[in-house]
Amino acid sequence: MSRGDLLRDVRVAPSILSADFARLGEQVAEVLAAGARVIHVDVMDGHFVPPITIGPLVVAALREQVEQVGGLLDVHLMIERPERHVDDFVKAGAHSVTFHAEATPHVAYTASLVRESGASVGVAINPATPVGALAEVAGVIDLALCMTVNPGWGGQPFIEHSLEKVERLRNILGDGAALQVDGGIDPRTAPPCRAAGANLLVAGSAVFGSPDPAGAYRAIAEAAGAL
Repeated sequence: MSRGDLLRDVRVAPSILSADFARLGEQVAEVLAAGARVIHVDVMDGHFVPPITIGPLVVAALREQVEQVGGLLDVHLMIERPERHVDDFVKAGAHSVTFHAEATPHVAYTASLVRESGASVGVAINPATPVGALAEVAGVIDLALCMTVNPGWGGQPFIEHSLEKVERLRNILGDGAALQVDGGIDPRTAPPCRAAGANLLVAGSAVFGSPDPAGAYRAIAEAAGAL
């Protein structure tokens, strides 16, 4: 199965933001064994969002483990001026790179950099950003990410009125790109997100905050009708 097929499928993407980093490889192995094939990597710089998380070294550390099962590393850059860092993350093993429309004045240029690097292109928007921010690049991206919480912290409650925004964004994208949601995704919120048009459902604390990440992953996937 190609990387593009994985992005277009209905899938739950466990986010390692909520993993126990002392057991990161072990926990990623658990969700891969349970069927996960898209591993979401949240990168934060302390500027675009207040927290600081991880960089290319962690992506590189997970690359072989994820590629061995035919999966992909879905890197979400919550950083200022992402165009300066795309190359480092792709060289480390990012198969898909998503950056924020709010984080650069050069959205189309940054999208081109990601494409030229060989990775799939994603663009994200925050809860207060209109969906029209993606209208001019909808035809040249592989993935649009609609944040369903404010970026920067795991464990936030799902913003319920995001569902209407997801529907509008799907109308802009048509069927040509994946639509991802990130924030507050669990067995309750996954089905309405799917019904609104999202096909990639990022789940962090609902998976890795559980004593049984594999079971938690399967519960969300089953609720959403995901592979």
